[in-house]
Amino acid sequence: MLITIRKIEMNRLLLPIFVLTFVVNLYSQNINFEFDYAQFGYDSLSNYVEFYYSFNQVGLTVTNTDTGNYVNGLLDIEIADSTTGNVIVSRRWMVSNEITDSTSYNKSLIGLVGFIIDRGSYIVNVIGSDFNNSLNKKNFSENIIVKPFLNNETSLSDVQLASNIVPNSQNTSSIFYKNTYEVMPLPASVGGEMQPVVFYYLELYNLQSEAAGTELRLDEIILNSKGQLVNFKSKKINKLVDTRVEVGLVKAHKLPTDTYTLRLNLIDSVANYGVSSTKRFFVYNPSVVAMDSLSLTVSPVLSTTFGAMSEEEIDDLFNKSKYVATNPEIDKYKALSTEEAKREFIYNFWKSRDENPSDDRNESYLNYTKRVSESDNKFSAMGKPGWKTDRGRVFIIYGEPSEIERHPNETGTRPYEIWKYENLEGGVYFVFGDLTGFNDYQLIHSTKRGELRDDYWQRRIAVQ
Repeated sequence: MLITIRKIEMNRLLLPIFVLTFVVNLYSQNINFEFDYAQFGYDSLSNYVEFYYSFNQVGLTVTNTDTGNYVNGLLDIEIADSTTGNVIVSRRWMVSNEITDSTSYNKSLIGLVGFIIDRGSYIVNVIGSDFNNSLNKKNFSENIIVKPFLNNETSLSDVQLASNIVPNSQNTSSIFYKNTYEVMPLPASVGGEMQPVVFYYLELYNLQSEAAGTELRLDEIILNSKGQLVNFKSKKINKLVDTRVEVGLVKAHKLPTDTYTLRLNLIDSVANYGVSSTKRFFVYNPSVVAMDSLSLTVSPVLSTTFGAMSEEEIDDLFNKSKYVATNPEIDKYKALSTEEAKREFIYNFWKSRDENPSDDRNESYLNYTKRVSESDNKFSAMGKPGWKTDRGRVFIIYGEPSEIERHPNETGTRPYEIWKYENLEGGVYFVFGDLTGFNDYQLIHSTKRGELRDDYWQRRIAVQ
C-alpha cells in the first residue's frame, strides 16, 4: 500500500534503524510500566520517532474523589545530544483514567508520543511513575545513533510490534492511525497465552532507487535465543511504487517460552543489494514445550543478497570477483561442489573485505559490483563483456582514473589511451592500445607495481 509520508509540525530534532536494548533501573517492583519506540521516514534530514508506553493500572495508586475513582501515571521523556549534552526534548505528561469496574482496572493504559528528530547521537531517558507515589517508578535509558531513512537508497523503517492492526481503518482521528492502518502498540513486546498473535508494521522506502529489475524479495525470519531458525517466509515485492507498507503477524501462542528475533530482509538479487530491519520480542508459553525440530541454525547469508542467488549467479559473481581474490581463495572455491557451500564462501569472501562491518551496507562489495556493471557498459568489445577486458579490469580494481588522455586518430600510431591515477603510489599511469582495430584496447604498459611494464610501448602501436 502506498505510504503518505507524515508531515507534523514539531520541534526539529532526530533518530536510525536500530534495535533498542533497554537498560532498566527498577526503583520499585510495584509499577508495571513498559516502553518501546520505532522510527519512520520524515525527510532527508530527519526521522519521525514514535515512543510507545503502557501503564498497568493495577500498579498505580487509586485516588477516590467525589466524581469517581482514578489512577494517574506520569510519563517523563528526556532526549539529549550525546556529543554536546544539549537537552533537545524534556517533556512530562499525565496519563489518567477513571476506574469504573474491575474489568477496566485490569487493563493497561497505552499511548504514544512522537517527535521529529534530526541526524545525530542521543541519550534517551524515559521514566514511568505513579503520580501519587514518586518512589513507584521505572526508568529506561539508551544511547541511540540516528540517520534518516529518506535518502537515495532503498531502506526499511524500524519494525513496530503491535497487539492488533486494523487495515483500512475508518478511525482516522486515532493517535494510532497511519497510512490507512490503525496500529495498536505493544510496548512490552511480549506474546504468548495472553497475546496469542504479535503483529508487526514496517515501512519500505526508495524502492525505485535501483534501476535493475522489477521485483524485490521480502524475507521474514524468526530466530530463537540460540540463533536457531524457527520460521521463514518469503514474498515478492514489486517496484510500482517508491514507498509502501508491509504488515504481518507472528503466531506467538505456538512458540515455547523464549526470546526471539524477527528479522525482515528486503533483497534485490538483480542489483546485488539488500537491507534488513530487526526486532526482539518475548514469548511466555508455559504450556508449550520446546521441540527438537528447532535445531537448524540459520546462516547469516540468508539475510543478504547472496541468499537469493542461484548457483549460476554465485559462480558468475565469483568469476567477476577474481580480480581481488587470492590464489588460495580461488583454489578453495574451485573445490566446492554444492550451492550452499558456494553461497557461504561468497558471503564470507565479501564480508572479510567489508571496511565498515558496523554498517549494514557492505560498501566494498557494492562499489565493486557497481564498477563491474559500469565496465560492461563502457568497455565491451569483440563479444567480450567489459569486465573481461583490460580496461574493465583496471577500472574495477583501481576505480575511475584521475585523468584520461585519448588518442584515437594520431598519425603513425594506432588508437591508444593513457589513464592516470594521481593517488596511487604517488602517481601511476596505464597505457592501452587498440592493436586489432576493433576497439579492443589492450594494456601495453603501466608504471603501477605488479602490472605489465614495457618502457618501449610506443613500438607496439606504431603503424609501419
